[in-house]
Amino acid sequence: DERSSGRPFPAVAPRACGGARSVCGSRPARPWGRCPAGRSGTMLPAHRERCGPPLKPRGWPVARVVARWCPAQPESDLREVGSAPGESDAVLREKGAAPTGKDPAPREKGAVCKPKETAEPLPLASYSCLGADSCIGARWLRDVLKTLSLGRADTSEASGLVNQLINTLVPVIKAQESTFSSIESLGTGSYYEHVKISAPNEFDIMLTMPAPRVKLEPCEQGSGAFFYARLKRNPKRYYLNKYLSEDKTLEACKMLSALRKIIKEFVKNTSVTVDKKKVGSPAITLRIGTLQQEISVDIILALEVRSQSWPASTQGGLNIKKWLGAKVKQEYKWKPLYLVPKHAKDGRMLKEDTWRLSFSHIEKDMIKNHGNTKTCCESEGRKCCRKDCLKLLKHLLDQLKTKHGNKRGLDKFCSYHAKTAFFQACVLWPDDKEWLFTDLESCFQKFLDYFLDCLNKVYLPHFFIPTYNLFGLIDKASSEFLSKEIKYEINNRFPIFKLQN
Repeated sequence: DERSSGRPFPAVAPRACGGARSVCGSRPARPWGRCPAGRSGTMLPAHRERCGPPLKPRGWPVARVVARWCPAQPESDLREVGSAPGESDAVLREKGAAPTGKDPAPREKGAVCKPKETAEPLPLASYSCLGADSCIGARWLRDVLKTLSLGRADTSEASGLVNQLINTLVPVIKAQESTFSSIESLGTGSYYEHVKISAPNEFDIMLTMPAPRVKLEPCEQGSGAFFYARLKRNPKRYYLNKYLSEDKTLEACKMLSALRKIIKEFVKNTSVTVDKKKVGSPAITLRIGTLQQEISVDIILALEVRSQSWPASTQGGLNIKKWLGAKVKQEYKWKPLYLVPKHAKDGRMLKEDTWRLSFSHIEKDMIKNHGNTKTCCESEGRKCCRKDCLKLLKHLLDQLKTKHGNKRGLDKFCSYHAKTAFFQACVLWPDDKEWLFTDLESCFQKFLDYFLDCLNKVYLPHFFIPTYNLFGLIDKASSEFLSKEIKYEINNRFPIFKLQN
C-alpha cells in the first residue's frame, strides 16, 4: 500500500482498472503478463505504477498464466474528466477524484483494486501487443538481450578469419576437381541472418553449384523433404558422369566425400582442422583456433536447381500472404531450389544418396526483411521484437541444454526448431503492431505459448513443406520434459537467464 511503498498513488483515468495487481511496494513489480483495463486490453498508467504488472502465480499452466479480473474502483476513487491539472488533493477529494499525492492525506478506504476470486483467467491467446502502456516490466528481458549481443571487435575478427578461409578455399576446390569448377559460396545460418547470440563462433557456408535438369523423385520416408535426383538427360561427356549410379541417380555420398577429401588436403599444413565425419550430416565442419575462442565453419555442398517448379510437397507452405504479401511470395517462388546431401531415415536405417530440400537463402531474406510494413526496424520506422523473441528462445534452449546436458533427449532440439516456430508465429500474428518492441514481454510469452503447444502435440510443421513434421523423430518423453522445463522457467521468472550473470 501507499504507506509501505513510500509512493503516492497517481491520478487514475476515468475508467475502472481491470487487472490483477502484484505485491505493491514490499516487492518489485512482476515483469510478466499484462494488466488489461476492463476488456479493452490497455493497462492504466496509475495501476501500472502502483502495482506493476500482474503477479503470475506459481504452478499455473502456461496457457492460463494471465491476469484475473478485479472489480471496478469506487466512484470516489476516480478523477473526474476535465479536472484541472495541479489541483490539490483536498480539492480533488471534494470532487470525488483520486488524490495525486501532493498532500499527506490518506487514501480513501476501498480504493485498492482487489482480485476477483471467482473470475476465470483469460486464455493467453486473447492477448495482443497494443503499445507502450501494455507492457512496462520488460527491462530485465532487454538486459538479457544485451548479454546476447555480439561484440563488434570479436565479430569483425571472426568474420575476417572466415572470409579469408573461404576466399582461399574456393579457388583451390575449383582447381582440384572439374566437377566443382563452378561452385560459389553463400553465407547462410544465424550469423548471416543477424540472430546469432552470445559469440560469433559458428558460421554456415553453402558451396552452391548449378545442377543440370534433374527429376526429383520423392523418397518414401522423406515426408516430402527428401528426394532422389536423376538426370533428365545423360550426355556422354558430362562433368557429373563420375557421380552417377547405374540408374542415373546423382550419388550424394560420393560427391560429399570428394569435396571432403579436397578440403582435408587443403588444411593439412594450416592451423585449421576438420572434424570427424558425422553419419548423415551434410556438413563438413572446419575449426579455426584463435586466442579468444574456437570458430566452427560448416561447409555444405548444395545443388542449385533452376528452371523448374517447386515439388508438390511444398504446396500449402510459405504461407506469407498476410505477413509479407503475395508479391513477395511470388518472388520467392521464382528463386532457385537448393538440394543438400542429407540421408533420409527409414526407422533406424539411413538411406544414402538422398537429397534434402534447403530454403536457407529464403529464410535469410525473410528474417532480414521481417516486417509487413517496409519500414519495420529501419532508422525511420518502428522497432519490433520479432528477432529478439527468436534470440530469447534460442538462448533458453541453449541454457537448458547446458544445464541438463544430453539427458532426456534435449540434444534432439536445435536452433532450426526455434527458427521454424518463429516463422509460424509471424504468420499467426502478421501485423507489426503485434510485435512492438515496447511489448517484448507479452510477445515473448505469446511466442513461447505457441512453441509449448507444438511440444505438447509433438508436431512442428516445416515452414515450406507442411507435410514434414520436424518433431517427427522426437519421442514424447523428450518433448514433455522440455515443455515442463520451459513452464518452470516461465512460472519462476526465468532463473536460468540469471545464471549467466
